[in-house]
Order: sequence, then C-alpha cells, then structure tokens
Amino acid sequence: MRRNQRAPMAAGFSFLALAIAGLFSCFSPARAQSLDALYDKAKTEGGLLLYSGGPTAPWDAAAKEFSVRYPGVKVSVTGGFSNVLDKKIDAQLAAGKLEVDLVMFQTLQDFVRWKQQGALLEFKPQGSDKIDPSFKDRSGAYVAIQINAHTYAYNPNLVKPEDVPRSALDFLNPHFKGKVVSCYPADDDATLYVFYNIVQKYGWSYMDRYMANQPNFIQGHLGVVRSIAAGENLVTFDTVASISMDQKNLGLAQAVAFPESDPLPIWPFTAAIFKSAPHPNAAKLFLSWYLTPAEQAKAGNWSPRSDVPAPYGWNPILSYKVVNTYRAFLTNTKQLEELRKRFEAYTGPVKNVGGVR
Repeated sequence: MRRNQRAPMAAGFSFLALAIAGLFSCFSPARAQSLDALYDKAKTEGGLLLYSGGPTAPWDAAAKEFSVRYPGVKVSVTGGFSNVLDKKIDAQLAAGKLEVDLVMFQTLQDFVRWKQQGALLEFKPQGSDKIDPSFKDRSGAYVAIQINAHTYAYNPNLVKPEDVPRSALDFLNPHFKGKVVSCYPADDDATLYVFYNIVQKYGWSYMDRYMANQPNFIQGHLGVVRSIAAGENLVTFDTVASISMDQKNLGLAQAVAFPESDPLPIWPFTAAIFKSAPHPNAAKLFLSWYLTPAEQAKAGNWSPRSDVPAPYGWNPILSYKVVNTYRAFLTNTKQLEELRKRFEAYTGPVKNVGGVR
C-alpha cells in the first residue's frame, strides 16, 4: 500500500519538474532554434538591416542568396569601417532608436562593451557546440562567423620565388625598399595586432629598421591588396588571407605565403544581434543560416566551426602556430591607446584614405 501511495506523488513530482524545465527552456534566451521555426517568425518581420565591417561585396552576395532561400525576408547591407559604424550604433542606442539588427565587425572590443551594457541578445545558433570557446561568448552574446589570418601577400609577377618573405625580418630586405605596404596600425585594430606581435618578438628596434625601408601605409586591407596587385607595392605582412584570395579569384596578381618562423596572427570576425533590434527573428535566421556547414564551406575563409574544412587546401586554422589573443588585446584599453600613439609617431596620421568596397 505504501508503495502504491508514493507512486502518484513521484509521478506528479516528475511531471511538475518536467513542466518547469520546459517553461525555462522556452524562455532561455540563448536556446538554439530550427531554421524553419525562425523563418516562420522572420516572415512576419519582412527583413533586416546588417552592418558589416570591411568589403561589402561578399555580404551583398550572401544577402542575395539568403533572400532567394528565404523569400519575403530581405537583407539590407550597410558596409564601412568597423570603427566608424560602431559609433553610429552607439548614437542609435543612446537615442533609443536602433536601426540595425545584426552587426559583423572586426572590433571585438565593441561586442564586449555592448554585452557589458546589456545591449546584446543572447542567442546560440545550431552548431555552436562545434565552435572553439576562443571564438565565441560563453553566454551567446556574440559569435565568430569567420576566422581571419594575417598571412603575407605578394605580387607573383614581380617577386621571384626565392624572394617571397617567410618571416617579418624579410620585409626589411633593401630589395623591397619603398615597396612594402600595410594599413596604418594606429587606425586599424587588426593591423595594430599584427605590428604588436612583431615587436613583441623582435623588439621596438624592428620598427626603426622597418621605417628605414620606407614602407607605405594605406587605409583598409582591400587597398593594401589592390596596391600589390597593381604593382604599386610588392609585399605585405598585413593582408587578410581571404581578401587576397578574393582578389586573386577575380584575376588580379596576388599570392599569399604563410610565415615559417613567426606565429600567425588570427582573429574572429564576429557577429551579434541587439536586444532592441527591430527584426530580431530575421537576424537570428540570417546568422543561423550563415553558420550552417553548407554556407560556411562557401565563404572562402576559415570557419569557426571545427566540422568545416579549410578552403584552398589550407590546414585547419588552429593547427598552425597561431597567436590567438585578439579579445584580450583589444580589451586592454590602456595598452591599446598607448600602442596607437606610439605607432602613429612612426607613421603619422592617416593620409592615404582607402575604401572597403
């Protein structure tokens, strides 16, 4: 009798526990949702606005493909420099009139700051468990969508195979005097990260020797790549590998090389959705779709997902000797400002204004 009396209580307790667990799972802000479920909700919103740092062409193409796959959900893309667009977002947030839904930037410190302000929506797309912890926020506030690496780039029509740089020291070769190019390190955080890691290994005397070789500086990595393709410059240690390969695929003179003795600087191109986004479900759908293995395999870059092969016959990104401290680097505000001032003393302020398209 006692066993029979306790059984209904246990069953009732189990039912109550499951009901509570189900209730919490329904309201879990970071819970993964299926693409079909998100599409049903996104269709009622009609579209989304995406801010993208860097060249806009790849995102325009992705937006077009997405809208074909999900009719009725239009993606509008606004491109530009991350450190310009972030200020527009800050102004929108301050005014309480947010226009953008989804952001994809290189300025990882913005995502850390926006999370601290409570401005970001916690959301974990399907497959988040395949992404290395260094490439995502633990609670789902932001996540990498691509992994960029700063390989070397050169003009294969003008640089002999035996002269292709294999370490940072090779860019000091008098043969390249006046023909080495990079972004302004004080202006571009990813470039600052590259320069910083070089002086960490070789000391600040490297910069004296580098400047003695009369390097050139331009705003934006697309400008760096195009100047090499045009023969205006010959080499750089400051390309983003995928941008160089995009230009090579367009038929421009471009080749990349991996450092043999120096670590390879890598950083995540990161995305996030805002809590007050006008079209949150459309943003969730686009982010989830873009992070699927099928779409990641088309990106022409390293995926943050461990189950997506690297492009162009490259190795998995974490199999290289990498420096993967971008988040810590960008959130050390005092050091960042000191480095910007010190490097600007070498290069001077921005003069060669480049573009991102």
